Amino acid sequence: MAQFQQWLSLLFEIGLSGLLDILIVTLVIYTFLVVLKRTRRSGLIFTGIVIVGAIYLLARKLNLLLTVALLQGFFAVILVALIVIFQEDLRFFFERMAALWLERGLPGYKRRRTRLPRKEVEILARTLGDLARGKIGALVVLRGKDSIARHLEGGEDVDGLISESLLKSIFDPHSLGHDGAVVIGAGRIEKFGCHLPLSNNFDRLPRSGTRHAAALGLSERSDAVCLVVSEEQGTISISRQAELRLVSTASELASHLEAFYEEIDPRPKTRSWTQIFRKNYREKALSFGLAAILWIVVGYGSQTVQRTFEVPVRYGALPGNLLVATIAPGKVQVTFSGYRRAFAFIRPEDLKLELDLWDLKKGAHHISVSTHDLSFPPGMEVEDIEPRRVRLLIEDKLPEKTNTRKIN
Repeated sequence: MAQFQQWLSLLFEIGLSGLLDILIVTLVIYTFLVVLKRTRRSGLIFTGIVIVGAIYLLARKLNLLLTVALLQGFFAVILVALIVIFQEDLRFFFERMAALWLERGLPGYKRRRTRLPRKEVEILARTLGDLARGKIGALVVLRGKDSIARHLEGGEDVDGLISESLLKSIFDPHSLGHDGAVVIGAGRIEKFGCHLPLSNNFDRLPRSGTRHAAALGLSERSDAVCLVVSEEQGTISISRQAELRLVSTASELASHLEAFYEEIDPRPKTRSWTQIFRKNYREKALSFGLAAILWIVVGYGSQTVQRTFEVPVRYGALPGNLLVATIAPGKVQVTFSGYRRAFAFIRPEDLKLELDLWDLKKGAHHISVSTHDLSFPPGMEVEDIEPRRVRLLIEDKLPEKTNTRKIN
């Protein structure tokens, strides 16, 4: 019951503005995590940074001074390191955010449709099947939601309807643009003769040529689907989300393309509200957890609060023949102010009160307690000490008893 009341009080302290703050940060982190799913390397780097952060918090809790000092230096440059490490992912993140909001702001009839009609899908699949049987190389890019303009080099604008004759003429070995890629978007052939970034993932490119490396390279950087016809083997491959796989028949290729368009541009239908939570539920849960922790550490922890602690009264050395017989009270109430995070890892032994009694003589004394007698962690300020005076009774030490032995 006490635990429930503690959580309830924390919820009230968060308030509406704090909850909105957490939700916004959750959205940003979730979008970034979805971007990181495109590349395993970036995901592992992000996981490593989270582990280092957890080690830092544990080191502060256990008062491991050397570890804390080293990790504080690491976090001082982490922002620059993140920009360098995730520069490609950050560009993709901002592109995705801009495209999302711009697309949402347009009326329905002005929004760009990425889905190809079934007729064009069948034309494309049939044409690539014919090229594969004739062992004529081809590379086709089907745009998704991501912008791929910065990944394309060269090429000529076409803006033509998708047709078997046009595609076969572009990929004719005597055509000037047959070695490049054809880009299809919004139901039309937009460009041909484009050059794509090459992948360095040689483990997924066994006995494959430049077209396969280009297809895999673009799929690593965007949500586009790349279709490759091998002129050496007469096979069709499909590359998506940094994966490259063979396709046996034209009908199988058409099924893959329908599934692709159903994912990025689904047909209007009634969807259950539970799908909001089921899709990418791990990323959503992790995003909310990280946002809540960041709010507690940064937002909640930056609020100024007061905390009162009971600190034992200790004292320094006395002249050799004196001792403190009584001290009242034995503890004082000290009220500190500071940011919440300053109190997060505080321990009872971190607060000390020691009086200087070196020049006192035998008898009763009333000693004032001041801030200078206190020792406490940085980031805290003393607001009040209650009581401000303590009473001490100093007496002579009792003489030590000596053992005597009776001699007969």
